[in-house]
Formats: sequence, structure tokens, C-alpha cells
Amino acid sequence: MSSWRDKILKEFEPHICRLTLVADPDELLLEEQILAELRQRGFELISFDDHVYFRYLYESRFRAHWDKGEQTNLVVLLRSLSNDLTVLPYDLLQSGRKLTFSLADLFPTLSYPVIATLDRADLDALYEAQAKYATTVLGSDATKQFILRYVFDIEPELIKQPADLLRILLRRHYRGQKIPTEIDEWFIRRLRQSGLFDEWPLEMIIPDRDAFLAFLQERWPTFLESLAQKDKKMVKDAVYQDLTLTIPGPALLPFDHDDVRIYIDNLFLDGLLQPVEFDRLERIPQSWVGIGVLANSADNNARRIERLIELIQETLPDNKARHQEWQIFSYRWAEFLALMMNTEIGLQEKHQEILEDLKHRLDAIFKDWLLNRYAGLVNLPPTPPLMLHHLPRFMARKIVENKHAKIAFLLVDGLSLEQWIAMRDILKAQDEKLRFREAAVFAWIPTITSVSRQAAFAGKPPIYFPSSLYTTEKEETLWIQFWIDEGVQANEVRYVKGLGDLSSDQDNGKMAHIIEFLKEPKIRIIGLIIDKIDKIMHGIELGTAGMHNQIKQWCKKGFMLNLINLLFDGGFDIYLSSDHGNIEAKGLGSPREGAIAELRGERVRIYSDPVLIKRVKAKFVNSIEWPPIGLPEKYYALIADGRYAFTQQNNSIVCHGGISMEEVIVPFVKITRENSKNARHENRV
Repeated sequence: MSSWRDKILKEFEPHICRLTLVADPDELLLEEQILAELRQRGFELISFDDHVYFRYLYESRFRAHWDKGEQTNLVVLLRSLSNDLTVLPYDLLQSGRKLTFSLADLFPTLSYPVIATLDRADLDALYEAQAKYATTVLGSDATKQFILRYVFDIEPELIKQPADLLRILLRRHYRGQKIPTEIDEWFIRRLRQSGLFDEWPLEMIIPDRDAFLAFLQERWPTFLESLAQKDKKMVKDAVYQDLTLTIPGPALLPFDHDDVRIYIDNLFLDGLLQPVEFDRLERIPQSWVGIGVLANSADNNARRIERLIELIQETLPDNKARHQEWQIFSYRWAEFLALMMNTEIGLQEKHQEILEDLKHRLDAIFKDWLLNRYAGLVNLPPTPPLMLHHLPRFMARKIVENKHAKIAFLLVDGLSLEQWIAMRDILKAQDEKLRFREAAVFAWIPTITSVSRQAAFAGKPPIYFPSSLYTTEKEETLWIQFWIDEGVQANEVRYVKGLGDLSSDQDNGKMAHIIEFLKEPKIRIIGLIIDKIDKIMHGIELGTAGMHNQIKQWCKKGFMLNLINLLFDGGFDIYLSSDHGNIEAKGLGSPREGAIAELRGERVRIYSDPVLIKRVKAKFVNSIEWPPIGLPEKYYALIADGRYAFTQQNNSIVCHGGISMEEVIVPFVKITRENSKNARHENRV
């Protein structure tokens, strides 16, 4: 059976026309596989979102080549709800061929307003189901039922008991499935009509992954108690009398049902559920529950490591995976690394060998994936945020939705995902009311501060700030300008960098300054850079394990918690991210290039001339010429391959700038506190 993509891609044969104008209100050309295929066929795509920025790219990257008689395959994408291409500049309309694509044409038998809300990754299953089963035109409710059945494998009529509903929700939230709000609402109405789940908080746990996980977490101790007791009714009654559940609903859930248990194991392994204290484990016949019980036993930790290894080997994405698969896998890998870095556990020799083998496989696959798919990420819609430059626009939407909202953006320079997990666990221990809505985003490559961090504060790809790619001096200006463009006054925005060094008088002065402007009612937007971890990284001599330990010691001193509490007291919504991660790399030698490199980093060298980069690469076979994706002209990056660095041969160093998953995929976290005005049940970040 042909794919829905075939109907679009047939219009894009190489060299068919140097300029193609596309009206694409449903953003079909921004689907990940279509973007990858267009790039393979030699097409470059620019969205016509901002006239000024578009004109800059168009004139500098394409018109200049056309004037020289050179061939290009440019696609200009109009993403407005209208199909009217006449809003495009006259010179484009005169020289470009014109195309229009829409979901209504691809799915004529289904309700357009309903299918328009679907994630584009779900269109494959829908297209196949339409061909097989949608023989007549369906209305809105019938389309919702059709989508639930054939896309998400949900049949409301077959949900007869708690285990049925739990299995569906576990499968959905574990996979990170995104079901549109109006389809969720229809599903909830059908469940309510059955009368089987009257006491369940369906409106909370069906659409909201974090609420569902909290619902499970609260009930796990009750389940353990039920296994230790013979009288489950007694346990249930006792829970209702003695415990106050923050999320209402039944106190006892069938975690041991075969369809449920298979997911519970993985939730604990991935760190999505947290083990609890329970001192009567010997009274529980099922040994599998041990994964959800706190224990200091080295044997128990070793078993968890081995089960995580099995899960990682089973779920390692391939080089054609969607970006969502890598985002999910990155957290699993980070949980594994954080556990392996725990000095209280210690590494067995066999685990160390497995870890090194996994790193080698992961690096090879992720590199291939980046070379094929990274360019497409730049063009994907910013909702939900996928890359660092999407974050300011995502936060700006919160300001639009609530004119009284106040935003604090904490960028922890150099914080990798596994180091975030260590920090998160310490923050939880310091304040049990803290809540974290975790996601992951892609840093800019090369993963250096002047590129990636500036993009996070500018809200734009690096190609739009070429004059400051070797410094961060314009970062504050870019941050303020972004918010001015969003309608915020300049005097309502603040930016402070160089935070986190508890022993520094200068840092203490900056904190005092922050405390003062937090008192100013007009301040709505704050950008804060905590660079202590980056300083630790550049001074570390004991590898990633030593760095991990130093970060934990620093976090325990309370700087992060104190800062978070200050921002909460000021009424701010808090978002945390990082500009890049880090890895431990082995030196392959340092290029003796004199002054020809514009930037000489351990993982990346930057050159202004393609001839120069090729000359150096010829001497270092373990290096990659990174394609200039989203980067300005005359900015060429030579990246050390694998886990190598441009430093003294065989010398180990913790560094960044490259394309390992640990450097590229970084945390994006909404921090809330239970029972505070910041803690609201919202969709996952």
C-alpha cells in the first residue's frame, strides 16, 4: 500500500524547478520523514514566518547563487491557515511554481477538524485504516471513534475493569502517545457513561502523563501493604481513613495483573516511578515488586543495572527512528548512567565492559541519525519545543495565555541529562513538595556555549546572529530583543549570568541583585545562567564519575533550592534547561594549525575556509566535517568523532562540543511545588 507521503513527494523530483512555493496549512512538509526525503533529493526548505528573517536567508543563501547561474532546489513554505500564496512577495510569485497540500485531500472520508489535531506521526496508521475501513464519509464523533480504534488501539466498549483501563493508560503514557484533547474528551465521556469508573479522576489521569504517574506513585505503598496483608478490604478501608491522597480515586490498584505488571517494571527502571520504603518485603511472595522498594543491598542495585541493560538493548533506536524515540531513550540512558556513576554502588568489571560496548553502538547509530535527520529538526514546529531556540517562544505562549504570568528561565550551563537526574533527586530530598515535569530538547551543533546557549536566549537559529558566534557578549541583548518582539517592555526583562559559585563574593552580589529586582512588581521575565557545572567540567581531573560526585556535593549545599524558592516566592513559573551536555573523551592529538582555526575546542575546531577544514581533517581520520546546518556562511565545524578529543594523545578529559547523545540531548523541565500557586495540573512540558 502506498503511503500518504507518496502523494506529496511525487511533486519533488530533483531539478524540476529552482523555486517551489507551497501552501501547507497542515504542515505536512514538516513531517520528519518527508523532511528527510526532501533533503536527500537535494531540496532545502524555508518557512515564510518572518518577512525580515526570510529575506535575509533568501538573498544571502539562494539569490546570490542564482545570480551566478547555479542551480538550487528551494522550497518556500507558507504555513498560514489560508491557502492563499499571494501573500508571498511578488518576486517569488513571478519565478516559483505553486503547490498546495492539505489533510482534507489526503483523508476525504474523515472529519477534517478532528484529524487536523493529530500528531503527524499518527497519519501512517490512519491512512492505512482509511483505505481498509472508512468506506463512507464519517462525522466528527465517528471520526474520533475511528481514530481511537485504529490509531491508538482503544475500544471504550471493551474496558470493563480497572486492569483494562490501566493497561491502556500505561501503554499510552509509557510510549508518550499524544492524543488530541477533543478525542480525549470524547473518550472520557464514553467511560463516564458506562458508570464503571465513577470514582476515578479520568479528567486528570487520561490526558496528563505526570498526573497519571503521581496517581500510580501514591497507590504503590497501598499495593505493597495489600500483598503483606491477607485482608485487602481491611487495607483499603485503612488507607481511606489514614491517608490523604492528593489525587482522588480508588486506593488499591491491580499492579500485579499480567497486563499491568509488564509496564510497572519499566516505569521503576526508567525512574518514572520511585521506590518506597517498606520493611516487610519478606512477607510478599512476589519477588518482582522488589524493584519498587528502597534497599541498600548491592545485590538489588546490581539487578537493577542488569535489567536496565536489557531494556536499553531492547529499545536502542535505529538510525531511522523518530526524534521522539531518541528523546525517550535519552532519559532511559541517563537513568542508567546516573546509576552507574553512583559511587555507593560501584561498577563490576562485566558492567564496565557492557557500558563501553553500549557507548560504541550508541555513538555510531546516533551519529548516522543526526547526519540524516538533524537538518529536519530545525524546520519542525516549535510546539512542543524540540530545540533550544524553541524555548523562548514556548515560554512566550504562556505570557500570551496569561497576561499576569511571570517567567524564570534557568539555564544550567553544561548540565547533561544524567547530571540533571542526580540534581533532581537531591532537590527532591531537600524539598519533598517539589515537582518536575521533564522533557528533553536538542542542543545546537556544535554543542558549544557561544552557539547553543545564545540560540536558547535569542529564540533563533545561530544563522541569525553571525556576528556573535565566537562570544556571548550579545546574549543579554538578544534575550531582551526577543521579548520586546513579543510585546514585553524592555524594563520588564532581566538577565543575569555567572551564578552558582557559592564562595564567590561577586556571585553573592549578583544574588543580592536578584533578590532586589524580584521585589519589583514590573519584572515579568528573568533569564538566569548558572555556570558552576561548566566550571566544574573544565577543571575536573577525575573523569565523569568525579564530575558527577562534585555536582552532587555542590547541589547539596543548597544554591539551587534557595534560588528556586526565591523565584517561587516572587510568583514565577520556573523552567530549567541546559545548553549542552558533556562526555569523557580520549585525546587523539591536537592539530598544529597556528592561527587558522577561529575556535580551538577539545571536541570541535571552527574554521572560516572549507579548504582549511579539509586540510586538518586529512590528518585526523577520527573527525567529522559537520554540515553547516542552521549556521552562517564561513562557519565550518570539524568535530572529533566518537569519544575522542583534540587534545594530548590518550589523555582523558571531560569536554563538550561534539555530537554524542549526552552532549546533544539536554533536559527541559518545568519546576513546580505542590500546594503552591505554581503547581497546576498542566499538559507535560
